[in-house]
Amino acid sequence: MNSVQLHDDAIVIDGLVIAKWDRDLFEDMRRGGLTAVNCTVSVWEGFQNTVNNIVAMKALIEQNADLVMQVRTTADIRRAKELGKTGILMGFQNAHAFEDQLGYVQIFKELGVGVVQMCYNTQNLVGTGCYERDGGLSDFGREIIAKMNQHGVMCDLSHVGGKTSEEVILESKKPVCYSHCLPSGLKDHPRNKSDEELKFIADHGGFVGVTMFAPFLKNGIHSTIEDYVEAIQYIFNLVGEDQIGIGTDFTQGHGQPFFEWLTHDKGYARRLTNFGEIINPEGIRTLGEFPNLTDALLRNGFSETQVRKIMGENWMRVLADVWGE
Repeated sequence: MNSVQLHDDAIVIDGLVIAKWDRDLFEDMRRGGLTAVNCTVSVWEGFQNTVNNIVAMKALIEQNADLVMQVRTTADIRRAKELGKTGILMGFQNAHAFEDQLGYVQIFKELGVGVVQMCYNTQNLVGTGCYERDGGLSDFGREIIAKMNQHGVMCDLSHVGGKTSEEVILESKKPVCYSHCLPSGLKDHPRNKSDEELKFIADHGGFVGVTMFAPFLKNGIHSTIEDYVEAIQYIFNLVGEDQIGIGTDFTQGHGQPFFEWLTHDKGYARRLTNFGEIINPEGIRTLGEFPNLTDALLRNGFSETQVRKIMGENWMRVLADVWGE
């Protein structure tokens, strides 16, 4: 089976996209052969504005039902594959939308939110992000995790501080993930994860989605798809073939105001980081170029079985474990 046939046949899941949601993007997802995508609908927003974002996303899905469908279960994802559509899974990059209400976990799950990152870069009521002195998981955070476990919401630790991440991994009764990260062994950056952190999450049944966000890659904006595959290979060698997948962190369609909002605490306060120019790796600059990744993995010595696992089957297994369906 050649790379085109394999990509067409495989379940392809991107574990994190925070792009500009519109029909052009959905068309590009179809060009890329994406079976399902974890789409961010909350970062700095509180409860009300997050609900507003979900309302807008649901309306957009309905308007583009020829291309996309909402997915809540792994059976839904398989159904999307059968129908030739891209499944939209809604996710948060911050637990801020839960505010101080444990009951909101179930409410958002019922709306279709299946993955929630515990913190986005800074402190919240749950714990601490990667750009702040890390005080670890709060007792309220432990209660939030219990609710997330109960209702089938996956804990994401991509932007979370090291101490808080370790305590979440130990606290959760279900697998947790870094939905989109890179190894600090290839580039030292506060958002990248050490070999020890990567091994720790894998040793506790967790999952690692590998991002291609240029500022965190070894060669920055000069990176190519080969640099991305190098990062996948690096993490693969640490965690094995069953606990790794893709989480690109595509920001397709967004301009500078969006990045200003992302890189300031709460979207407006102190500057946390400065990404500079954002250029995705040559060869996978848009979601439509996703088939190039399947080809690059095969060219770099991954077996067909390993490629299927990395491109989506591992995500399917771990999501089924967390969601219970």
